[in-house]
Amino acid sequence: MKLASALTERADLQKRISELSTRLNNNAKVQEGETPSEDPGELMDELDKDLKRLEELMARINRTNNATKAGEKTLTDLIAKRDCLKQRISILRDFLNRSSEKVSRYTKTEIRILSTVSVAELQKEVDRYSKELRETDETIQSLNWTTELL
Repeated sequence: MKLASALTERADLQKRISELSTRLNNNAKVQEGETPSEDPGELMDELDKDLKRLEELMARINRTNNATKAGEKTLTDLIAKRDCLKQRISILRDFLNRSSEKVSRYTKTEIRILSTVSVAELQKEVDRYSKELRETDETIQSLNWTTELL
């Protein structure tokens, strides 16, 4: 099984487990004399089976990520780098939006509001980080499709 297939199956299992949780909660109580629309025992059996499979997949994915190299870095290193780049870019874009907002003045006596940073320079920095994120993500994706799951 390729790593990409395992990642897809993991996502499907996570969605299914979430749905099972909702279905369990929907069948937690019934009016006296009524029966639940689904048997909670059967739902818990399905949940147990899916959680065991998810645990197995996650362990195999993590072992594979730790063993797979892209140059000097492991796939785990690249994933951590990608996640931090995404967060950095998001924060910087929010800051850029705040920094570049225009504040209208109606008279010359009103206080002028100025940006605390060079918006153009910060935009170039965000563009560099975005390029690095794309390249990192491409490396991760190529490894996902070519690496056998351990």
